[in-house]
Parts: sequence; C-alpha cells; structure tokens
Amino acid sequence: MFMVTVDEEKCVGCGECISACPAQVFVLTDDKAIVTENECMGCQTCIAICPNEAITLDEY
Repeated sequence: MFMVTVDEEKCVGCGECISACPAQVFVLTDDKAIVTENECMGCQTCIAICPNEAITLDEY
C-alpha cells in the first residue's frame, strides 16, 4: 500500500495533481491540495507533475 502526503507549505494550489491522479485522491481546499482518500496506486504521477515538489509517497 502507498501513503501520499502533501506539504501544505510548498503547495500553491495549482491543481495539477488533481487532474493527473488516476485514483482521484486529491481535492483543492482553501487553495491547497489535500488527500481525501488514500487509495493511492503508487503510480507517482502526482510527484512527477507537481511543480513545487510538494507531494511525497511512502510505501508501507
């Protein structure tokens, strides 16, 4: 399983991760991306697309 997290200090709310995520784990709240459901598939698309390197992915 994978756990995806967003660093709120680095996130600028661009929404790129929301559009790119095939598992739809992100939503935009208060101009920041947050993880709503952690059904992350581990594809790392969000990490590759985030312009501010605000997303991390851990396997557990």
